[in-house]
Amino acid sequence: MFAIIGLVVVMGAVIGGYLLEGGNLHVLWQPIELLIIGGSGFGALLISSPMKVNVAIGKNLVTVFTGKPKGKADYTEILLVLFDLLSLARREGVIALESHVNKPDGSAIFTNRPSVLKNHAVLDFICDNFKAYTAASMEPHEFEALMEIDIDSHHADALQAPTNLNRIADAFPALGIVAAVMGVVLTMGKLSEPPEVLGHSIGAALVGTFLGVLLSYGVAGPLAAIMGTLVEETSAQLNVVKAAMNAFAMGWPPAMALESARRAIPAHDRPGFDELEELLRQSKKGGA
Repeated sequence: MFAIIGLVVVMGAVIGGYLLEGGNLHVLWQPIELLIIGGSGFGALLISSPMKVNVAIGKNLVTVFTGKPKGKADYTEILLVLFDLLSLARREGVIALESHVNKPDGSAIFTNRPSVLKNHAVLDFICDNFKAYTAASMEPHEFEALMEIDIDSHHADALQAPTNLNRIADAFPALGIVAAVMGVVLTMGKLSEPPEVLGHSIGAALVGTFLGVLLSYGVAGPLAAIMGTLVEETSAQLNVVKAAMNAFAMGWPPAMALESARRAIPAHDRPGFDELEELLRQSKKGGA
């Protein structure tokens, strides 16, 4: 939602300022220039990115425009799922987790927290690492190293989409110059025309430079930046899970493992100590 608002503000400020200066919108409407810049930018994206990355860019853009940002409620749901899993493992042994992590869609622990069940990155991280922990006898530092490899791999893979989109954003000003030069070339063939025709042709050519810069710094660049922020948010959630699971592997009780996870949450989304205690009490009552 904020991405849409931001784009409206950008376009409103640029076009509004142009109109206030007495500009003519008809001059800015140059669909051929937009075709040259947008089409060549899209083609460059296809050349520079494998199909899986292009698909990821499309999915990320859908998330940017339709999804809601991750916040305290999402982290709280993750903490509650971890507490239920760790408490179960403490009472009945880690082998009791197998039915939950093998089929999370049929697990009451996960289905009671739908936001975690829909968060595939976090869900897969929890399930895969609990499977590894139950299948192999690992020391806590070995388990932590395994989870760090998982997080680093996910982070590097997820960053490909915003990184490649940002490269195209950097290319848009140059593509705008390409469109402008082509416009100038066409204008040179009209030197025998009257000044008003030449003026309109030169103005249309300069619009190419304008569109290239606007698309770069007002549209594609900011979209790549927010996509990068989404990647960082997911990595932060995985680090929260890692903190709890590693603490549990070191023998900490579930409540202390959860406190370790709580402190890994970014400050602006972190529930307070007493707030989390109250949520755990309510969760215990609900499960009783």
